[in-house]
Amino acid sequence: MGTPSFLSITDQAAEHLRAEILRGRWSGIMPGKHQLAAELGINNKTVEAALRQLEKTRLLLPQGAGRNRRINLRRGGTARVLRIATLLNEGEQDRKTQLHIKITHALAGAGHTVINAPKSLSEVRFAPKRVATLVRQTTADAWIIFAGSRGVLEWFASQPLPAFALFGHRIGIKIPAVSPDNPPALAAATRSLIALGHRRIVLLCRKIRRLPRPGLSESVFLDTLRAHHCPTGDFNLPDWEETNAGFQQCLAALFRTTPPTALIVDEPPYFVAAMQYLLARGIRVPADVSLICTDDDPAFAHCEPPIACITWDNRHVVRRIVNWASNVRLGKPDLRQTLTPAEFLVGGVPRRRNHRPARNATNQVRHKESVIKSNRDFFTANPRESSLIPRPRCMNN
Repeated sequence: MGTPSFLSITDQAAEHLRAEILRGRWSGIMPGKHQLAAELGINNKTVEAALRQLEKTRLLLPQGAGRNRRINLRRGGTARVLRIATLLNEGEQDRKTQLHIKITHALAGAGHTVINAPKSLSEVRFAPKRVATLVRQTTADAWIIFAGSRGVLEWFASQPLPAFALFGHRIGIKIPAVSPDNPPALAAATRSLIALGHRRIVLLCRKIRRLPRPGLSESVFLDTLRAHHCPTGDFNLPDWEETNAGFQQCLAALFRTTPPTALIVDEPPYFVAAMQYLLARGIRVPADVSLICTDDDPAFAHCEPPIACITWDNRHVVRRIVNWASNVRLGKPDLRQTLTPAEFLVGGVPRRRNHRPARNATNQVRHKESVIKSNRDFFTANPRESSLIPRPRCMNN
């Protein structure tokens, strides 16, 4: 299982040098790598790699072998510090994530000021008109949108204000963006479950990933099921009200009659909620149902057996955002959309006892009866829980 990742020494050196340049410490010609290495207490190779990073953003210009680089602050006019607003998907939840903290620190280290928009996308209900009002009321030079819906990203792309899409439905929209390349990893996770004999596999994800049509990852998930002759329909990608109660009701409906044998849950908070729901009802993980999370989380590193999840290196994401901010500051056009590799970590995906390629009819019945009995015992002991809705609203695939 992966451990929390941090900026490398080279990245830290590059961010420090960038911040010092923007603060006006040096002008004209940049000091040489030997002088900088002595000042920073790192080796010459690390400093050289950091200086090359700054060359890529055109903040430094090479002058030839053996000559110090020239500082370039004239491209696009006078250099300035940007006030960058982050428009989060879920306010408090996203603000506490390791990725948001790293992005904020990296941008601040580059000399920019980072603020959080007063409301999140969820609070304005992903409505472009409400987003427009929010942007007008917020003083910012540029925006970073966390997991924006297609309508929201289309609105930002139509505005002269620089904006960057972190995740979200950005395909086909002219907006700079970065995202993990999740579809191949999700397909690998689905194939892994099928190889273990699973046929009733459910993907639980937010509304913006399902409607008005499934996103790329969700479409790949359904296509993978079809390619292996697994039945697909509303059951595999259920619709649910995006509240705590709505999520609990969706789980209750899924496990009331013919339960899934595997759940793929999008985002760690919902993964934890799903695990707690199952444990409270005596549904064993992984004996009765398998669990996979579509994102890694630092807490997963402390779990044994490890949590099966999709992981990616967030340093590439942070670096891309800092480079975009530098391009905006320098007036350099940047509409590049990039993907960072993602990987499925098998972790604790169960191999069932006496594993066979697929369950026979007797085992299917026993599994169904076991899970239904666990639910029945729970609802008998907790009669108030029985008021949950009978079945989730589902979308057509």
